[in-house]
Amino acid sequence: MGRYPQARSALLPMLHLVQSVQGSVTAEGIELCAELLGLSAAEVSGVATFYTMYKRRTMGEHHVGVCTNTLCAVMGGDLIFERLKEHLDVGNDETTADGKVTLEHIECNAACDYAPVLTVNWEFMDNQTPESAVDLVDRLRAGEQVTASRGATITSWREAERVLAGFEDGRVDEGPSAGAASLVGLEIAHERGWSAPPLDTTAGGPTSAATESKAAAEAEADTGRAEDETVAEESDADVEGGGSKESDD
Repeated sequence: MGRYPQARSALLPMLHLVQSVQGSVTAEGIELCAELLGLSAAEVSGVATFYTMYKRRTMGEHHVGVCTNTLCAVMGGDLIFERLKEHLDVGNDETTADGKVTLEHIECNAACDYAPVLTVNWEFMDNQTPESAVDLVDRLRAGEQVTASRGATITSWREAERVLAGFEDGRVDEGPSAGAASLVGLEIAHERGWSAPPLDTTAGGPTSAATESKAAAEAEADTGRAEDETVAEESDADVEGGGSKESDD
């Protein structure tokens, strides 16, 4: 909470921290967050049910998310998902009998240049096939070491949730952060001598004007006051009994 100017901004990482301990966002976790942040349980629950990364039932040791959005689906994502459901004997958002893997189809992972992709505890596994996906989950269930295509060595889902809560695990520099497909545009720019124009920081320039505008907006912003001053204004029709003044007259 101390990391944020307004304590309630800590809610998202706090919910990840709850999941790292309890395996999901529990009723107990919701009540605790509400108490610490001065919010109602309904407000916290509204956030926890809005974002798909927050889970309301206990997750397995590993979360395997298969992208089934348009490009990944066309490239084989749907087939991968069906193969994994059959192989693991689970449905969507279900956990294997041994508690090792929770399988879920997820929306776009913003990794279309590596389609089809899936994630393990939010780490990317690129250019998958049904065969490679089956091999991957088998290795996870056997406790073998698995490394993401562009990222760190795979830990457990709960450990990954603790990182999302803001507690570093020392793996931030493991593995490449970009692959060949992501760097094609940069390589073309280098080949053709393209570069971004220099920033115009002179008075009145676009960068200067944008900075001044942002500063002015920040100075005027006061979310606390906005919350206090939110008032529902009554219209002529909003009179006691639900009628109008004319009809009452």
